[in-house]
Amino acid sequence: MIVIILAGGRGERLNSITEYVPKSLIPINNVPIIERQIKYLQKFNITKFVIALGYLSQQVINYIRHKNYFYADIEFSIEKTLLGTGGAIKNIIDDKNENSYIIMNGDIITNMDISLLQSQIDSVAIIPLITKFGVVCINDNRITQFDEKKIVSNEWMNSGLYHLSKKLLNKLPTNGNIEQTLFPMCAKQNLLYALKYQNIMWHSIDSYKDINECEIKLSSI
Repeated sequence: MIVIILAGGRGERLNSITEYVPKSLIPINNVPIIERQIKYLQKFNITKFVIALGYLSQQVINYIRHKNYFYADIEFSIEKTLLGTGGAIKNIIDDKNENSYIIMNGDIITNMDISLLQSQIDSVAIIPLITKFGVVCINDNRITQFDEKKIVSNEWMNSGLYHLSKKLLNKLPTNGNIEQTLFPMCAKQNLLYALKYQNIMWHSIDSYKDINECEIKLSSI
């Protein structure tokens, strides 16, 4: 099975770092995101990777080639113009003959067990929604509690990890994001399975606060 890692974005919210370093090479406790992702996926006997790159792509290529201890078959797909996540995926699968692919956003750090995801084609790993803002609990107009990043009951969010068939992925446009093109169409036709993951560590690295919180969490486990 091939894993596609989507790592071509600019990372504009981390601009003071990504002006010089691609987002996938941002260190989390001194280990770049892309290295953490590869080592994480290798725990599930995944040895083949295609990394979709765009912005400052040569830095990522040089880093991975230098780290020859990955012991993995790693290819690179470089976008000369930004195609969006959907376009980047389609650009890769057009040259491959796999029946399905694991796809991972390039800014995700997690410890979820993806064995179930590997066994279920056309599935999306979902996790409980966590608010990015403080939640105020009230009773009779009196504040009873403040909760930071509270889990919202019965609401789920896309974790950025998918297992999708080539049959579905062939429906992608040549340009655009998968979340705004393929997924809405699939949802209307009930083509996707939702795999629920709870009580896991998951971080999307979008801000300096995310980096700090992820580093603290990793240091505690």
